Amino acid sequence: MSHNAAQRTALVVLSHHRQDSLTAHIARRTVHQLESAGYRVDLLDLHAEGFDPRMNTADQPDWNDRDKSYSPEVEDHMGRILAADLIIAVFPVYWSYAPALLKGWIDRVWNYGFAYGRSKAKLAGKRMLWIGLAGATADDEILPVMHTMLETQLSAGIAYYCGLSDSRIALLPDAEERPQRLDAHGTLHIGDPVTGAARDTHFAEFESRAAEYVADFLTPAGIPA
Repeated sequence: MSHNAAQRTALVVLSHHRQDSLTAHIARRTVHQLESAGYRVDLLDLHAEGFDPRMNTADQPDWNDRDKSYSPEVEDHMGRILAADLIIAVFPVYWSYAPALLKGWIDRVWNYGFAYGRSKAKLAGKRMLWIGLAGATADDEILPVMHTMLETQLSAGIAYYCGLSDSRIALLPDAEERPQRLDAHGTLHIGDPVTGAARDTHFAEFESRAAEYVADFLTPAGIPA
């Protein structure tokens, strides 16, 4: 597909159960940032659209039929993925991984015959950014481990396997109002809530980091902004 701005399309996948969450806020700001960059954006709010992450019989892979027709909901989501030049998933990090809602979306929609199982991948050439919001503080020693786990699970284990040309992890720590970190003895330390002007500054910087990840993702080598 041409990289003319008028033709570029993006799918933003929001995985959170609350519209007033920081995750949802970052997703909406990401949509605005993409639109400002000339993208036509499809926002897929998994919870708001009532997506059920549980596998079912209709969407169970048939290893003898890679052209199986899946449920109407899943077929619709497949079409939305195919229509996008790039995909950005925005989600809270749970146990150093994506939440069940997002994982279930991958399980049901990125299915056999669609996302994998063909000599020429249908998703080849697409690019993906995974934006994970973490409650841990930036100086918590879990951060490098968390990033490695997400990189392994999402970029190597899913995106690479499905033929995507580029997959990146944007890990955003300090997502909580009360700083929390685990010390070397396994004790969790929770600080006082960030309030007032300090809170405004904290989350303005958080939003800025998210926007920088997106801006960097939109301008890879050889692709104009």
